[in-house]
Amino acid sequence: MLSILWMMGALCSFCLIAIGARELSGDITTAQLMALRSIIGLGIISAIILYYRDKHLFQTQRLRLHVFRNVFHFAGQYGWLLGLTLLPLAEVFAIEFTVPIWTAIIATLFLNERFTSKRLFSLVLGFIGVLIIVQPGIKIINSASLIVLGAAMCYAVSHTSTKSLSTSDKPLTILFFMCLVQLPFGLILAYQGWQSPNIFAWGWIVLVSVSALLAHFCMTKAMQSADVTLVVMMDFLRLPLIAIVGFYVYEEGIDWTLFLGASFMLVGNLMNVSSPRKEMVNS
Repeated sequence: MLSILWMMGALCSFCLIAIGARELSGDITTAQLMALRSIIGLGIISAIILYYRDKHLFQTQRLRLHVFRNVFHFAGQYGWLLGLTLLPLAEVFAIEFTVPIWTAIIATLFLNERFTSKRLFSLVLGFIGVLIIVQPGIKIINSASLIVLGAAMCYAVSHTSTKSLSTSDKPLTILFFMCLVQLPFGLILAYQGWQSPNIFAWGWIVLVSVSALLAHFCMTKAMQSADVTLVVMMDFLRLPLIAIVGFYVYEEGIDWTLFLGASFMLVGNLMNVSSPRKEMVNS
């Protein structure tokens, strides 16, 4: 029951990020949002670390990997947030479900994880889901869809790096360096088009920043207290939830192909997360 509550918190946080990014699209650039989010996140995380009086959380022995991870994480975030301003919210979330597919491929190539026939089948299902959503040859592929797909690939590199970092660094350390490393990237990209946010925009900026941290925290707690399969299945609820939000708030149409394609990816993702567990049991 507790894990379900954590996942509900994560789902709500992800939806709030999407709504906030959409609402801010006419006030500030994506780069400025990311820069301000990093500043606010850095302040919140630093305050938490100082509260617990554990200054070792400000330190790491793997700075190069943190920089590498956050170059790709920044690119992934930028593409995802930009996609939220260009595409229906449900389509962005549907394409994002390809992250486990790319993560499995990268983990196999660079972390020497076993590539079983079951994992291959899960990847095939995932790619079928992508084709159903993007529909190449049937309709003109939207460049924004390709941006979000590229963002998903960048997220996969970031997730794989996080998997390695989590063996040596605490979650707060990873979040601290995420904000610290990404801040200059955002400032450099936002410098030319920097605009002073009004009071309403500041409200959305704070909401996006806090929601992003809460999404990470709730997802981590859910993973700690529940089976990975349950987390993956509940995470899928983001799609119908954001589709409802897009329909009622932004009058966006609901395309059944998004749900069909995402369903293929869900089955593939479930097969992918269940395979390692069975291998561990058998060993």
